[in-house]
Amino acid sequence: MAPHRKARPAGTRIAGIRTPALATAALTSVALLSQTADAVPSADGRPSVEEVEKKVDDLYRRAGSATEQYNAAKEKTDRQRGRVAALLDDVARRTQKLNEARDQLGSFAAAQYRTGEAAPDTATFLLADTPQDYFDQTQLMSRLTSRQKEAVDEYVTEQAATMSKRREATESLRSLTESQLRLRSAKADVQRKLAAARDLLSELTAQEKARLAALEKKKQEEARRQAQELARQQAAQQQSSPTSPTSPTATTGSPGSSTGAADSTGASYATAAAKALTFARAQIGKPYVWGATGPGSYDCSGLTQAAWKAAGVSLPRTTYDQVNVGTTVPLTDAQPGDLIFFYDDISHVGLYIGNGMMIHAPKPGAYVREESVYYGGASIIHSVVRPA
Repeated sequence: MAPHRKARPAGTRIAGIRTPALATAALTSVALLSQTADAVPSADGRPSVEEVEKKVDDLYRRAGSATEQYNAAKEKTDRQRGRVAALLDDVARRTQKLNEARDQLGSFAAAQYRTGEAAPDTATFLLADTPQDYFDQTQLMSRLTSRQKEAVDEYVTEQAATMSKRREATESLRSLTESQLRLRSAKADVQRKLAAARDLLSELTAQEKARLAALEKKKQEEARRQAQELARQQAAQQQSSPTSPTSPTATTGSPGSSTGAADSTGASYATAAAKALTFARAQIGKPYVWGATGPGSYDCSGLTQAAWKAAGVSLPRTTYDQVNVGTTVPLTDAQPGDLIFFYDDISHVGLYIGNGMMIHAPKPGAYVREESVYYGGASIIHSVVRPA
């Protein structure tokens, strides 16, 4: 699994996602957006329901993008926290070893003192912070026995290693603190956007809320119609080549990015995908909670990660990384289990179930549900990836 987020140029689309047959659906989406843009404020200067809907949808989309940034920051912070803990444990072990070496040198000095052979240099050495510097300035080493020299060498080596590890731990702690600050900032960004959306909705009258619900219903009906059209295209494509399994030829993710993955063109993929879909269906009705990975709630990438984990395939945490794991295929070639990504910044993902439908965790205030892949219009679909 790739531990880092790959560069994602804004505004790019992966070739093969759009087809001429989908032009009508895209134009319909444009028409709906145009209607929204033409809406005028009410007589009292308050924004129209259409304007509120557009603003709220935009805030939720931006909150989804901020959520994925939060997920990436949290993943990095968790890795750094683990590294710091390991470094501090190592420093503690080395410090104990260093103390033992110092104690051994002290025992040599005490033995020399009892026999009357101790030289003032030995006591001075035991008090020195940098014994090697002291040795460079004196002839102490020439007066030590072979065993004592070995003990001194061990002490000096361990002291240098311990100091190096302490510096490394200090730098890692500084980096961890910076990551924690970025994490808090990302969290606050999500919360601000969600609060703004709630404030807009709270200002609507009962009549306006009913109008908003009617607009949402109209959008869903159009999305279902487009899903049915996609299902017809896929069925026609399968009938035209019934003996040819889907054979993706687009770009693939980096080798080793997914663990336990199945052959993307064979029955083994269908078996794994069925397990992922069974898991996803069992989550329907659970709330969307940003940053959540289950089992009681999910955000979009948390759901797809958990679903494929149930099938034995390890996906990265964020949409930005999940889009790079597997094989990119055209939307008309999408198979159950494929991941469908949305928006140019790849900030949302759903699990395709066939017939133009998917299971996804949509947004705050909503629940995991089945929905048309055109829930936000054809224009927001970024790409389809087969995670195998």
